[in-house]
Amino acid sequence: MKRLPALLLAMVLVACGTRPQQPAAHPDWSYNSVVYEMNVRQYTPEGTLAEAARHLPRLQEMGVDVVWLMPVYPIGVKERKGTLGSYYAISDYEAVNPEFGTLEDFDRFLAEAHRLGLRVILDWVANHTSPDARWIEERPADWYVRDSLGNTIVQYDWTDIAKLDYGNADMRAAMAAAMRFWLNRGIDGFRCDMACEVPIDFWQQTLPALRKEYPGIYLLAEGEAPALHDGAFDASYAWELHHLLNDIAQGRKSAADLRAYVARDAAAMPREAFRLMFTSNHDENSWAGTEFERMGDAARVMAFLTFTLPNGQPLVYTGQEMGFDHRFEFFEKDPVPAWEHNGFTDFYTALIRLRHENPALAAGERGGQAAYPLGERTPDGLMLFSRTAGGNEVTVAANLSAEEVAFDLPFEGSRREFFTGKEYTGGTRTVLPAWQWLVFAQDRR
Repeated sequence: MKRLPALLLAMVLVACGTRPQQPAAHPDWSYNSVVYEMNVRQYTPEGTLAEAARHLPRLQEMGVDVVWLMPVYPIGVKERKGTLGSYYAISDYEAVNPEFGTLEDFDRFLAEAHRLGLRVILDWVANHTSPDARWIEERPADWYVRDSLGNTIVQYDWTDIAKLDYGNADMRAAMAAAMRFWLNRGIDGFRCDMACEVPIDFWQQTLPALRKEYPGIYLLAEGEAPALHDGAFDASYAWELHHLLNDIAQGRKSAADLRAYVARDAAAMPREAFRLMFTSNHDENSWAGTEFERMGDAARVMAFLTFTLPNGQPLVYTGQEMGFDHRFEFFEKDPVPAWEHNGFTDFYTALIRLRHENPALAAGERGGQAAYPLGERTPDGLMLFSRTAGGNEVTVAANLSAEEVAFDLPFEGSRREFFTGKEYTGGTRTVLPAWQWLVFAQDRR
């Protein structure tokens, strides 16, 4: 068949009542994906990439799409915190921390993940290195921000770091080259640590160039500024949401505050922006406490919301999939004692399946926005919304209070609840116990 010129083809499709699909703003595989953050040091008693690779089939069985590896690079010795140091005080961007194994071990981990259909992204720390990094000795002094005495500087209480100077074009080029080192090994993208601390123009110049060279990569920013999505990242952190969910669980905020947040975030962020949503991660777990400490009986319903709220891309952190209620030591060895399949495993597996099976729950421009079918008649404490996309509709009812709440189901006919399989009739008066939820998925295509 002879190919029509693109413009002519578009005109024909419009004339026939069919509009050509707009180019995807992100990799096709990423829209309904779920990210798993792997803390390699604590993931197994051995704390190695080789041992972690043996657990990849377990993540695949859960339905995980993306494995985010916390930094795997060598750690500095100077000003090291604790015995083993912070993952984020990197001494060499193009090597593997001997604590975790070798570069060959990393390659085998990556190959096994890809064999199982998993993507792998690396934690990238562009804001700083350790104070004894290779670059300190091998590169010009003006690659680093320095004080009046010529000493490298630290930020916050990060006394084990040296801040890089993005006024130096050679340093910027070397940073991009180091990212290419790993992309050439076949990784699928980066989670960029403290992306908000690095000048936005570096990301806007570097990341589009990397996308051209390595199509289909996925890029996640630790930061919440809308500008991070301006020609740079696929996804950014929903930090405000995280703290709001903690506040709701602790009785300081309500479902009404969550509805206001959803509207505010939709207005502030580009429509195509992915928003990483979580109840835990490496920072929150170690420094603020586990989700059970912060959220108590509300921990599960808050996790459920991270899988269903508009524009969200959900994150599962090491140990959450078995309800591990433990703050990991950050600078010491403190491994998961033994992995077990339990009710939390089934819970997260079901959440991931809900996500995969329903296009309405996609992140970014492909997912449905929130509609509130009861409007002002929504009872206090109830977060009730629906999302629709491509003929698929998902209706969520979540009790975000410590009291039971009663409401009328806002649909016609009968629908089956996703988790229990129980059939409900629209319009029926329904009572939700404290911190419980219902979700109904319907395909109208």
